[in-house]
Amino acid sequence: MRRRNWRVVIVGSVLLFAAAGFFLYMLSIASRSNDPAALMQTVGQVAGAVGGLSIAMIIVGLIGKKV
Repeated sequence: MRRRNWRVVIVGSVLLFAAAGFFLYMLSIASRSNDPAALMQTVGQVAGAVGGLSIAMIIVGLIGKKV
């Protein structure tokens, strides 16, 4: 039997929503930038890295550890 780690799942979910919110917020202000393409490339890399980390945290938390 495995016990799920709900703290890790919750933190992963919060990080996932934060990454999506950050991306959408930066998308709305990118038009005022001097170089919007470079800005969104950097924002996409950061949001993707945080999103990937959060998905990994959710999976690890749901798998849990042996009791």
